[in-house]
Amino acid sequence: MRSRSLVSVRLKNLTKRFGDNPAVNNLSLEAKDKELLVLLGPSGCGKTTTLRCVAGLESPDEGEIYIGDTLVNDLPPKDRDIAMVFQSYALYPHMKVSENIGFPLKMQKLPKDAIEKKVKETAELLRISHLLDRRPKHISGGEAQRAALGRAIIRDPKVFLMDEPLSNLDAKLRLYMRAELKRLQKELEITTIYVTHDQVEAMTMADNIAIMNLGVLKQLGNAKEIFEHPENLFVATFIGSPPMNVIDCTFTEKNDSYFLDCGSFTLQIEDYLGKAITEKATSSELVLGVRPEDMYLGNKKSVDNFAEAEVYVLEPLGSEVIVDLKIGENIVKVRTTSDFSISVGERVWVGFNKEKIYIFDKGTQETIV
Repeated sequence: MRSRSLVSVRLKNLTKRFGDNPAVNNLSLEAKDKELLVLLGPSGCGKTTTLRCVAGLESPDEGEIYIGDTLVNDLPPKDRDIAMVFQSYALYPHMKVSENIGFPLKMQKLPKDAIEKKVKETAELLRISHLLDRRPKHISGGEAQRAALGRAIIRDPKVFLMDEPLSNLDAKLRLYMRAELKRLQKELEITTIYVTHDQVEAMTMADNIAIMNLGVLKQLGNAKEIFEHPENLFVATFIGSPPMNVIDCTFTEKNDSYFLDCGSFTLQIEDYLGKAITEKATSSELVLGVRPEDMYLGNKKSVDNFAEAEVYVLEPLGSEVIVDLKIGENIVKVRTTSDFSISVGERVWVGFNKEKIYIFDKGTQETIV
């Protein structure tokens, strides 16, 4: 491996349109040196278009792209010193694994013995030395993905760009490859931008996560920051499995106390929450958010269990059960232990950990508290 200078990837006010629709809209973002930055969001949010702009496969309509200190907007892909790994492995079927891995060096016209040496080193790093003489049709999906990674690694690029590289693998292999990719990226110390729609994949792998929606950056931070302190309703409901429950409510004040009227129940909230709402909310129309793990069930009404609900669906997961409840017109999910005896159609009482609730402005969708 060559000695490295600091390599970041910086996007400054990047915009890319297809027709009149901006696929990426005024995006400013940085993948720091040696960082694994994940672009996360639903289909059509602009994450792959962003990656293709960095790669030089799409030309931005506005904005600047820097790799290191170099403005690369006008550089062709081959001169950007990046390596891409795609969802489809794109291995040449008529070539052996060794030939696929060594192909970029062959195109650089390196000597044959130098290529063989680098192929051997790369295969050992990826633990696929025993596959070098096989052709792609004779190896598994996970092995093919490693071969594709090998072809990217062997060039010793400044930056890795990865577009949903694990999405074609089965669930068990995907879990294994997540850990392997993370290990590999830290070992190689190569700045990496990784695209996925899988929030669990993002949270387990990333140093930082950029959450996008409709071409706009909604929040940037590490997994803990984004999970515990979502900046808006989109991020709050996108991160977490099962996702955060949300209930429309109206803010009221009575006798110096503050309440959220949720229709089928009313929740009294602490004074500091009421004052924050009074200062920040654009109207009395709010959204209450609470994660499934911060709710609890009981068979009778109590101070803690204040809302009556009907058990709608049970989702057993072995050691725990996700209970879908109908509270008024709302369906909410509660995470509970598998030893809690409950049946579909049963009436139960549910409460929240009031220290873990979130409140969003219904108009702006921004987080108030």
